[in-house]
Amino acid sequence: MSQAITFARPYARAAFALAKTYGRLPQWSQLLGFAAIAAADPSVQPLFGDPRVSASTVTDLLVPPGDVDPTFAKFLDVLADNRRLALLPEISALFEQLRAEAEQVLRAKVVSAQPLETAELAKLRESLKRRFGREVELAASVDPALIGGAVIDAGDTVIDGSLRSKLGRLGAALAH
Repeated sequence: MSQAITFARPYARAAFALAKTYGRLPQWSQLLGFAAIAAADPSVQPLFGDPRVSASTVTDLLVPPGDVDPTFAKFLDVLADNRRLALLPEISALFEQLRAEAEQVLRAKVVSAQPLETAELAKLRESLKRRFGREVELAASVDPALIGGAVIDAGDTVIDGSLRSKLGRLGAALAH
């Protein structure tokens, strides 16, 4: 996995530079997202590097139907020429990180034991915005295994306020 990210990083930076130069960060984000999902499909993966299938045929599968940015199509051609199409999921993820940094947006995930109400999410978003000094995009999900509380993953910072974690620490303290 880390080797794939190492190989993907220069392509993600190049894609970001191209998209930023042409003022098309949101469009490229969508195009890369589509291509990444298509490239991760188990029925498409065997086509990468298959000598019986032309590179243009494979790249055609990785673009959404309709009008596609010609620069993006050329980018996919470069990936195909260098046998790096399988790296599209990693390239897309790295591109999104670069975009979030450039737009000063923090993408955070909150996993709670119970569904959070809209007001609670708004309050949490504001708290994270004050703490990190950036706009916050918050994705919420539910995991009943947490028993109670929540876990917030905000980039390099993880705030674990789950009851499961607290019980685990209590058990470890009692064992020692």
